[in-house]
Amino acid sequence: MPTNIITRAGHTALKAELDHLWQTYRPEITQKVAWAASLGDRSENADYQYNKKLLREIDRRIRYLRKRLEDIRVVDYAPEQEGKVFFGAWVEIDNEAGEVKRFRVVGYDEIYGRNDYISIDSPMARALLKKSEGDEVIVQTPTGEAVWFIASITYEVG
Repeated sequence: MPTNIITRAGHTALKAELDHLWQTYRPEITQKVAWAASLGDRSENADYQYNKKLLREIDRRIRYLRKRLEDIRVVDYAPEQEGKVFFGAWVEIDNEAGEVKRFRVVGYDEIYGRNDYISIDSPMARALLKKSEGDEVIVQTPTGEAVWFIASITYEVG
């Protein structure tokens, strides 16, 4: 079960998606379904079948977003977080092989479509939590232990 927290920016993005689906996209598809249905035989009408399926997918996403927005809690930056890795932190890490990674620790709902975000529930984030700049972090991976060093920690304020 994923952690039920989200950044303010993530919450705003989910709310914007819900508003777009409900107020713009769903009415557009509903209109297409009504038009395709008016053409007659629905069993062989590809426009009708495709848009009806799309409407079901939109409705499923709307239901999910409404429920999820009720269940999640927005976590804002607090000055006490400064200097340590907590939820919402941008973290830059490196290892002895010279690899450098930079990402933000966010909620489960925010990671999709982003290569620079990791879930608070991931092994990397769990290993980094409460650590400071310069700390060595050991992360359990499927291939064994990986050692990383925290180069920087920053937060988006506001």
